[in-house]
Formats: sequence, C-alpha cells, structure tokens
Amino acid sequence: MAKAKLTPEGWRCEKKQDHLLRAKWMDYRDPAVHLLTMTTTDRQPILGTLVVPQDAIEQAYIKRTPLGEKIAAEIERIPSYKDASSIELYRFIIMPDHVHIMLQVHDRLPKHLGQYVRWFKRQCSAILAEEAKLAGVAARVEPKAPSPVGPTLGATPPSNIRPLFAPEYHDRVLTNKGQLQHMKRYILDNPRRLALKRANPELFRIRQNIRLGRTLCVAMGNIFLAEYPQRAVLQCSRRMTQEEIDAKREECLYQAANGVVYISGAVSEGEKQISRALREAGYPLIILLTEGFPEPDSPNYKYFKPQGVYFEACAAGKLLLVQPDKEILEQPEIVTKVSTKVGNIPHDSQRYRFVAMNAIAEDLAKL
Repeated sequence: MAKAKLTPEGWRCEKKQDHLLRAKWMDYRDPAVHLLTMTTTDRQPILGTLVVPQDAIEQAYIKRTPLGEKIAAEIERIPSYKDASSIELYRFIIMPDHVHIMLQVHDRLPKHLGQYVRWFKRQCSAILAEEAKLAGVAARVEPKAPSPVGPTLGATPPSNIRPLFAPEYHDRVLTNKGQLQHMKRYILDNPRRLALKRANPELFRIRQNIRLGRTLCVAMGNIFLAEYPQRAVLQCSRRMTQEEIDAKREECLYQAANGVVYISGAVSEGEKQISRALREAGYPLIILLTEGFPEPDSPNYKYFKPQGVYFEACAAGKLLLVQPDKEILEQPEIVTKVSTKVGNIPHDSQRYRFVAMNAIAEDLAKL
C-alpha cells in the first residue's frame, strides 16, 4: 500500500494500484485540464444514495444527502478561492463515497494545484464537523497540520477535525484530443455504472487463486467464458501491415459470429485494433493482463473495476480479465516456448512477458 505524506503542495501519494497519482512531467501550476477524484475517509457512503427508478438502470441518479449538497456547493466555490481566478469548473459529480471534479487551469497558478485541493478538502472537513455538531455527534479528533487557507475562504477550519476525504487524491491530466468530451460523459455516467455494478456483483468480483488448466490466476468477469467450447488465440505480429490487420480483423469477426471466444493480451497494434472491433461488435473476449489488479490488502481492492469499454463488456457478461500468477511466467514449459520464439532474453523484460502471455493464451485455448 502506498503511503501518503504531507508536502508543501498538500497530501501526496505517489502510487495507487501501481500507477502514479501525479504526472512527473507536469508542472501543476501550468494551464491544463484535470480530472480530480477524492474518496471519503474509509469510503463511507455519506454523500448520497444511488436511486434506480423502477429498476431502470439507464435512469439511475444520486440523491445527495444534506452533507453532499454542501460539498457540491463547496466545489462550486473553488474558483473563488484565493488566487484561483484562473480555475474554471467544468463538471463534477457527487457519488455516495467519492467525488469527481473536472476543471481547467487557464493561466499559470501561483501555487501547486494540490494546494487548492488541500484547501478544498479542509473546508469540506469543516463542513463535516459542523454537520456532526448539529447532529450532536462529536467528530473524531485527529491531528492535522495548520491550514494555509486564504482570507477569501472565511475562517480557518479547526486543526483537530475529522477529515471528510482520505489523504490522497487521484489526478488525471487530459492531454489528448477528444478527452474533454469523453470525460464529461464519464462523469455524468457514474450513477449508471454504479447501478450496473450493483446489479451484477459476481461479474465485478476479483477472484483469487482461480485455476484455468495449468494457469493459476486472478480473474474478474464472466468466468464461464473460459469454458466455452470454441476458444482461439488472437495473436498479431508487430510486423503485420495494416492491410494484413484488416484481413485478420474480418476473419476474427466471422469466427466470433460463429461462436469463437478469442483470448488475447491485446499487446500489438493489430491485437488492439481487432480486440476493439470484437468489443464494439458485442462479442465476448478473454483479456490477459500482465498486471492491473490491486493487492488484496489494498484499501482499493473491493472498489476496483475495469475502466471504459472493459467496464461495459464486463457488465454485459462479455469479458473475462485474467492475470496469471507471476510464478506461471517462470514455468519450464513457458520458458521453453518463449526461448523457441525469441531466444534467451531476460525474464524481467517486457518482451519476455508479452511472449510468455501469448504462450499462456495458447494453453488457455486448449483447456
């Protein structure tokens, strides 16, 4: 589990699920579009309740609690914070145990963006303390560093209040064309995805120590896809031309329409294109991961879910994510298959892992 520490820029947690929380190449005072995610302490669902009208998942929404309404109002106040006039709020959503905030920094900030996040979180903790006071419940006392909140924010919150949000926060810098509209849709679609996950809990449960043939693995999704009578490996050489990839795609779509379930690591460009085409056409897939699932002792373990199109495929029962045990990559049979194809290369290299995963895919196809 990554540890958080207090820095001049606010709380920092360098890693989460083996991914960096901050872009090392980024100066967080510079103009950019950010998607910020903050979870409540211990993931308590105190900001809202999921409502699914007459089981119509597409119409799911979050009914905010009084605390959630006040947090929403505080989010809208962020551009009025001291020295924050260049921050524009695009979209945000209050979920039961977390918030997503999408904002743009138009001009260079005098302080690291994390400082403004820290101010926001301390204001929210003050709101929580006030709510507890009104309810006659004592807030848990936890030592906190002095707040640097500016005068335009009103009185400095007490330093011993219980934090509403967990110390770390996740930030995604939007850099690619089209990401802005995609993330706006993602934020607004959160309630529907939560409803899907709750309606299909078994499809979103991480299964440890699942044995598929000789492969011991961690898995999520429709485990029965591994038992389909027709399975095939989707493999594309990195040297394939686009014309060859297009031909392979048509062949795979034809085979999938006739009941074949493809297994792939989606590593090469051809594999990515064909996997995407199969997903978009609604055909089931088994995707091999070299890593991706959080450790069981991680606080994020029970909340993990696949992202983007993988989420939709998982909810529809059309996806099985498989992460082989690391020891499987060192089995003599796998080592022999890799060396036969690419020679003796370092086992800790990316190339070795990719070729080994293809060998594992071949074994899964023969179950």
